[in-house]
Amino acid sequence: MNSQVSSKNSSMNGKVKRVHSLFMLIGVFAMAMGFLEAIVVVYLRQIYYPMGFDFPLTILSPSMYSIELLREAVTLVMLVTIGIIAGKNKLQKFSYFIYCFGVWDIFYYIGLKSLLNWPPSLLTWDILFLIPVPWVGPVLAPVICSLTMIFLAMCIVYLQAKGYNISLTYREWSLISIGSLIIFYSFIQDYINIIIEGGFLENIWTLRTNENFNQIISKFIPTCYNWIMFATGEILILLAIILVITNVKFQSNPEC
Repeated sequence: MNSQVSSKNSSMNGKVKRVHSLFMLIGVFAMAMGFLEAIVVVYLRQIYYPMGFDFPLTILSPSMYSIELLREAVTLVMLVTIGIIAGKNKLQKFSYFIYCFGVWDIFYYIGLKSLLNWPPSLLTWDILFLIPVPWVGPVLAPVICSLTMIFLAMCIVYLQAKGYNISLTYREWSLISIGSLIIFYSFIQDYINIIIEGGFLENIWTLRTNENFNQIISKFIPTCYNWIMFATGEILILLAIILVITNVKFQSNPEC
């Protein structure tokens, strides 16, 4: 009996060590990728913001805008691919993906800070993404999101490595999905309002070639971020994480 327990403990410790090593390797990849992204942005800012990045945004030509969209899309493909390669099941693949995304995003800002001494503070506004419309918000917001993703990923993978049967229920997936959508809307709210108030909704697929829309964007400076909306989304996601951890307490005999 004691030998069986010892064997199970040894097996569990081995799995935890392998997971730890995998997180370290993925972390190194994501750090390097974040710095590479920062280097690309250094070049872009030298071209489009030679006096330093700030709002209002510089309007890109349709061809350059398409290239930027492609750059963001292939970046996501790379992050998703890492998750698919590293994970042994669907939940682990998702976990490694969001872990890699979170580390990449944080080290992107670390790269910008070390190369450009930007942002001057975590409350500095940044353009976060372009798909499907520009995402904007204070740097602190995506950093918090990244830390949350890293925490969720590590909870899932480490608990599975320790032999617990971890799965996200419909309730937990719903909390994560709704929370993510709320946060997403907090980032695009300003530009969605411009689209709706300007009557551009009917021509949303041709916005980047709409001169009136581009004129508005070229003068728009965001000033007030909806932190209440963001906090609501974060609370829902953290509640899902708490439920995942709480459910583990009811599994007295984890399988190794």
